[in-house]
Order: sequence, then C-alpha cells, then structure tokens
Amino acid sequence: MGLSQRERIIVLVTLLAVGALVADRLVLAPITNGLGELKAERQKSLSQVAKAKNLLQEKQQIEKKKAALSEGLRSDAEAESRVAKALDTWAEDARLTLTSVKPDRMAGGDKGLKEILFVVAGKGSLDAVAWFLYQVETSDLPIKVKHLQLGSTSEAGDNMSLELRISALYLAADEKSSPPTRSGAAGKQPQPKQPEKTNEEQLL
Repeated sequence: MGLSQRERIIVLVTLLAVGALVADRLVLAPITNGLGELKAERQKSLSQVAKAKNLLQEKQQIEKKKAALSEGLRSDAEAESRVAKALDTWAEDARLTLTSVKPDRMAGGDKGLKEILFVVAGKGSLDAVAWFLYQVETSDLPIKVKHLQLGSTSEAGDNMSLELRISALYLAADEKSSPPTRSGAAGKQPQPKQPEKTNEEQLL
C-alpha cells in the first residue's frame, strides 16, 4: 500500500529531524566541545604568560634595587640626599604638591644595612597621587612603602591628601682597621731587654 503525500512529508520531516539530531550528537557536539576546550586552554596559556611576565618584571625590579644598593647609597647623607631629590622629581612629574618630607634615621639592621624612614605628605589630584605612587614602587632605589594613607580634601574627591612612610636602605660605612705594629711580625710582642752581666759574674 503506497503512502499518501501527507504521510511522505511526515516521514521525510521525521528522517530530517533524526538526521539532524544524529549529526548534532556525533559531529557538532564534539566540535563545539573541542572548541570550548581550545578556548579554555588558550585563556589558561595567556594567564600563565601574563603571570610569567609579572614575575620577570618583579625579578628585574629586585635586581635593579640590589644593584642600586650595592653601587650607591653608601652613607646616610647620600641616602637622604638621593631619596629626597627623587621624591621631588617624582612629585614634579606627577604634578603633586609635597607639603612635607621628613627623614628619620633608624637603628642598623643585619649585614651592615641601615634604614632611613621618610615621612612624606602631599596633595593633588587622584591621577597625580596614582602616578607618584607608581614611580615610588617602580624606582631603582632600594626603597619600600611601609605605610600609606589617603584622604579627600573635597566632597567631589578630585583633590586628595597623601601621607607615606617610605623605608630606604643604605650600606653602613666599614670600620677602620687598626694600624699594624712597626716592630717585628704581626702578633709578636717585643722581647724585654736582658740586663748585661757584670765583670765579677763573668769571672765566676
């Protein structure tokens, strides 16, 4: 018995629907899943590359700070002068007004290192504060921000007040070695002079 035209259409639509479902399960779904996995792997790789770049930049900054510590800042006067000059330069570049810069010498640390603490106060726009802080954090000088306090001097927040405590390390000067003794080898004490024997003792 032949199928009517309506039945043929129903069968054709059913076959097409089944075919589309099979194609989706066997072809489209694996491709879509594969693309999703590739996208996830790509994002993971990009994240790892960004993390590696950040670590490399941090390493370079640490190496620069070590080089600056070993090549310069060998006295409290030099450390105070160079850091104060750098703060003025950064503030001028950021268009930040420094209202106070007070150095305070600290007790010495290990391995001949000593510390100067700078109490810095300033005011300016939010962009100026951000750029000033960026220059402090990325400086080649052996300095570190130990305390940060921000405030707003206007309701709109376009004028900020800044207070920083910056630690600067420098190498303490080596103590002078004691001068060598003039007589004999080092470490030997001069022998006391023996009294000369008299003529009577020589006859005996």
